[in-house]
Amino acid sequence: MSWQEMYTLWRNSKEINDDCRAWLDSMSETEREDAFYKSLEFGTAGMRGVIAPGTNRMNKFTVRRATKGLADYINTLGAEAAKRGVIISYDTRKMSSEFACHAARVLSANGIKVFLFENVRPVPLCSYAIMHLNCIAGIMITASHNPKVYNGYKVYGDDGAQMSPEATEKVVEFISKTPYFGIAESDIQLDASIINGKDNFKVDENITVIGKSLDSDYFDTIEKLSLSPEAVKEVGKTLKIVYTPIHGSGYMPVTTILKRMGIPFNVVEEQAKPDTEFSTVKVPNPEEPDALALGVKLADEIKSDIVIGTDPDCDRMGIAVRDNEGKFVLLNGNQIGVLLANYIMLRKKEEGTLPKNGAVVKTIVTTEMARKVADAYGATTFDVLTGFKFIGEKIAEWEKSGEYTYLFGFEESYGSLVGTHARDKDAVVAAMMFAEMACYYASKKTNVYDELQKLFKTYGYFVEKTASVAFGGIDGMATMKRIMIEARERKYTDVAGVKVLSASDLVIGKETFANGVVKDIDLPKTSALKLKLEGGDWVCIRPSGTEPKLKVYVAASEKTYDLAFEKAQKYLAFMKEMLQ
Repeated sequence: MSWQEMYTLWRNSKEINDDCRAWLDSMSETEREDAFYKSLEFGTAGMRGVIAPGTNRMNKFTVRRATKGLADYINTLGAEAAKRGVIISYDTRKMSSEFACHAARVLSANGIKVFLFENVRPVPLCSYAIMHLNCIAGIMITASHNPKVYNGYKVYGDDGAQMSPEATEKVVEFISKTPYFGIAESDIQLDASIINGKDNFKVDENITVIGKSLDSDYFDTIEKLSLSPEAVKEVGKTLKIVYTPIHGSGYMPVTTILKRMGIPFNVVEEQAKPDTEFSTVKVPNPEEPDALALGVKLADEIKSDIVIGTDPDCDRMGIAVRDNEGKFVLLNGNQIGVLLANYIMLRKKEEGTLPKNGAVVKTIVTTEMARKVADAYGATTFDVLTGFKFIGEKIAEWEKSGEYTYLFGFEESYGSLVGTHARDKDAVVAAMMFAEMACYYASKKTNVYDELQKLFKTYGYFVEKTASVAFGGIDGMATMKRIMIEARERKYTDVAGVKVLSASDLVIGKETFANGVVKDIDLPKTSALKLKLEGGDWVCIRPSGTEPKLKVYVAASEKTYDLAFEKAQKYLAFMKEMLQ
């Protein structure tokens, strides 16, 4: 069916209301083509798109269609799978609660048990609940830290991690066979006003609304991960921490766990309440200085040294700390991860609980500084593909085999997991652990910034940079794929004058060395290319999992920060020019 025919089908559907029809009528020819030339892609990260009418957009029809595909897949697994049920959680974005309710009604109409959170909850609570309630799957309605016009739909497997490629492929098969209209929903009334505040409340024979009792179990679990309760008691009441949820789902869980830990905090009131417009920021991304600007302003007013921010679905944490000149600096995801990894291993070593088979897990585009730190504690570092589900797979693997003991996992994009209670990024426990770490260092008459500088002086200065090259329009994906193929087929001798030691083509799973030797790569195949350079530096390119853009990663290390920064800049410029 052509995009024009699909547009007409939607325009004339009896299920389209007057407002939606008016929106369709107001679209330009270009807008109509972009909205209908394809279906919104569904992958292992689910689907994500602009909220608007169309097959290539996020709306109740694309959400219902995806849910029907998931329901059909679950029903192939047998009656027991349907009885185990599906957790549905959602964040503070526009249409999140509506999409969650539509998904719940579609699953119910297909005979599948549903556990629907009574109000917004973060990614980690969704992941935790799947395992805690032994569900067959989970749905999280969120577009993470994307701009306000986006929303998304993540699907989780019964292990609490985002759905595997194999299962996702089967779900996609069912989705592709499903029409956009005529999808049955249970006829019960279900909206935010009805479910808000409920707990273990049955809406119909399949849908149960859950809330505070599950929250309590989660908080009990993560509170046990504390490593320095004595330090918190000693200095916690004098430590000043500023926290902002950036209008997201982190407000309740982060403030609750900090209260339970006994760590005082000050919330950025302008960003405490849910706001679908995210009106105080350009983008609700704690990686960006703008997102933490109000937090830094408050911190200056109350003489605080630490600002913690979480994104709308509270799976990523951003940090600002005061440097030795009294100015606030933003830590990047690699620095936050290394600080937490070091703190965890340091405290376990001091307490005599550091296991001999301890392991740290990071992605292939995450700093090598983590390996240096782990080596110093006798822990092993494992590299996995980008996507936190691969870190979750390692946790599950070691729980069965006992070969290694999971200590910490993180990725450069500001996500980490302390503990094994979830299988996705958890900014609630990250905020808890970072605040506790600050207390610990304060009790030792030092601070987080100084400890980071000590790590640099011990292991070298590591600088990592990322960039994205976008490919817009209808031909964007095709152009991106062509450039990726060309990049993989190219022969590399150097990057910005630094010798290439090997090229790892993860599409075919082969690493080719400069001397011609070829070795297999012990990772699942994926579209990515990583070049290892002389001196331990590296560069990597891969397509985004959710948008038509190539992501470029570069990493450099040197004896001084300035030298490392200069090298990283050269690598980044080289890679961006190559991809133009």
